[in-house]
Amino acid sequence: MRSGPLTRQIVIEQRASGLDAAGQPNGAWETFATVYADVKGATGMGSIRQAGIVGGDVAVSMNSYSFRVHYRTDITDAMRVNMGGTYFDIKQVRHDHARRVWTDLVCEEGGNDG
Repeated sequence: MRSGPLTRQIVIEQRASGLDAAGQPNGAWETFATVYADVKGATGMGSIRQAGIVGGDVAVSMNSYSFRVHYRTDITDAMRVNMGGTYFDIKQVRHDHARRVWTDLVCEEGGNDG
């Protein structure tokens, strides 16, 4: 893959393995890798509905993005993308196993961690 379309620097983050004072996972995010990506914009998937606190439905905005990076197999859907302070949950990792050129990170902005 030529590096031409990989124009945005992103940070892949993973949960830290440390524990807090109570012995619970600290939940902090740490840098896993800093890479360049080709970012594909949001689709028309406007919003999804989830159960509200009082049993009603609440619309939550969810924007889908794809980040194409050079081929690598060490990224998982337990990680997230940080692009300039905006966070995206990685929902799916797709690999070009045939040519081993690219990996796509299918992400959502506006979820729990993204």
